[in-house]
Amino acid sequence: MKFLLPCAALLSASPALASNWTLDRDASSVRIETTAFGREVTGSFADFGAEIRLDPDDLDNARIEGRVEVASGDTSNPQYNSEMTGNSGLDADNHPLATFVSETVTTSDACPAGESDCYAASGILTLAGNARPADLLFRLVIVDERAAADGVIIVNREEYGIGSGNWGGAAETVTVRLHIEATR
Repeated sequence: MKFLLPCAALLSASPALASNWTLDRDASSVRIETTAFGREVTGSFADFGAEIRLDPDDLDNARIEGRVEVASGDTSNPQYNSEMTGNSGLDADNHPLATFVSETVTTSDACPAGESDCYAASGILTLAGNARPADLLFRLVIVDERAAADGVIIVNREEYGIGSGNWGGAAETVTVRLHIEATR
């Protein structure tokens, strides 16, 4: 997973001055998408948080820190949940948090044609005790004192040591999708 975020969760911005944003947890979400044994698997994490400082006019001072309590993951399949959060997965007992900490935030041309307000947060994603560089790509919209961001991190399970031999039917990557809403 190049992002789990954990994402988790996390993104916002403001005009003119470096802005701190307060996450609206009820309006935000951290979701995952992958495949296992030829079937689509989706899930979400109920417990997550973020510290966000972001102003599109002052990206040099932007910082995004997200965390996800991995034990809160749910795929609606008890067996998948057990594997995902167990020792061979995210190892919730020994590593209860997945984290993402940005090192840089820049504008990005990764948006589909015609869309604007795209950004890339490059930083360190830590999953199951393994820290690796990762990119969180997101689109940000700010209206008055409210921000909404939709982002994605692609996580390669093997890079983080996630999955055991019996995961042979699971995809190599997991897509983490974030929807973050926050107020200034």
